[in-house]
Amino acid sequence: MTTTFEAIYEQGKLVLPQPLPLPEKSHVRVTIETDAERAAWHELSQQSLLHAWSDPADDVFDALLQK
Repeated sequence: MTTTFEAIYEQGKLVLPQPLPLPEKSHVRVTIETDAERAAWHELSQQSLLHAWSDPADDVFDALLQK
């Protein structure tokens, strides 16, 4: 299962705003994503989605929704 949680890095430790819903001593894998990386991925995703959503072939679905 993959779940994303926000944390703050303070004095060499990741500090969570609240406890995680995990049993004690659970092994987890932490992936670090900085704000700059997140912004870059967001921009790339937005460009890709805008391209997909602006496909004129999808206009047929808009017509069906009007009915």
